[in-house]
Amino acid sequence: MAMRKALPAVNPDAYVAVLSGWRRGLVEQLRDAARVPARIVETIKWGHLVYVLGGPVCLVRAEDARVLFGFWRGRQLRGIEPRLKPGGKYDMATLELREGDTLSAATARKLVAEAVRLNRALGDPTAVAAASRQGT
Repeated sequence: MAMRKALPAVNPDAYVAVLSGWRRGLVEQLRDAARVPARIVETIKWGHLVYVLGGPVCLVRAEDARVLFGFWRGRQLRGIEPRLKPGGKYDMATLELREGDTLSAATARKLVAEAVRLNRALGDPTAVAAASRQGT
């Protein structure tokens, strides 16, 4: 079955506005946690919510049957949340949440705070990865 391609939301509020039910509630909870650090920038990139401070920190992506909470330095966050599954480029790891799954607001905030701390300590994860690919 082919997935229909939806137009990306024009801004974060529009992204949330089209959601309903458990996905909307969960995205709102994750969004609240991700916006706690001072100066973090919330934007739409690659068709979903992305949070940036010293480089990309985390993403929230609502799909039909799940919501993903991903971190560019997520592999280093598995001590906080062991359900984070490594995958993709950089140090990515993603938490897959389905209807009925929970993540406490305190844990979500702790994940974001630690990801921001790692960006401050280690630099932009995308720039670090690009430099290592170039052998610098």
